[in-house]
Amino acid sequence: MKKLAILVVGLGLLAVTACGKEQATNGGHSNHAPNGDLRETTASVQKLPSFLDKQTEAVRLAYQAAGKLEDTLKWIPCYCGCGDSAGHKSNLNCFINEVREDGTVEWDDHGTRCGVCVQIAMKSAEMKMQGKSDLEIREYIDNTYSTGYANPTDTSMPQS
Repeated sequence: MKKLAILVVGLGLLAVTACGKEQATNGGHSNHAPNGDLRETTASVQKLPSFLDKQTEAVRLAYQAAGKLEDTLKWIPCYCGCGDSAGHKSNLNCFINEVREDGTVEWDDHGTRCGVCVQIAMKSAEMKMQGKSDLEIREYIDNTYSTGYANPTDTSMPQS
C-alpha cells in the first residue's frame, strides 16, 4: 500500500492532455498494434517499457499503477474512445496489452497520448488506496465519465 500511496501522489502532477500526442518511438522488443499503438515487451510489471523514458512523471506513475492494479483496472472501462479505435476492453489495455503466463508484459503506449486514460487509472489507484472495492471504483468512474466523453470500452462488471 505504501508504494501505491507514492503512485497516487503523482495524481497531483497530472496535467490534462489530449489524446493524439506524438507517438513515442523505440527500438528493441517492440511492435505495432493494428491501430498503430506501439507495444513493447518487458520481463515483468516491475520493468517499465523504454517508450516511457521521455514521458512526464504523471504518465510513468499511471503505467506503474497499471502494473500494480492489473486485477482492478481490468474491471474499469476507459472513456476515451479506445474501445472503438483500438479494440481495448478496459482501462488496463491503455497501458498493458497482456501479462503472459511467464510473467512477461506486453505494454501499450496508448496511455502516453491520452489524459483521459491517465486520469481514470490514477483515480482508480487513489480509490483502491482508500480501500474502495472494484465495484465502488467502477461505479464512480461510470458516473463521472458517462457524460461528455466517448463511449466506454466493453468492460465486464465486477461482482464486488
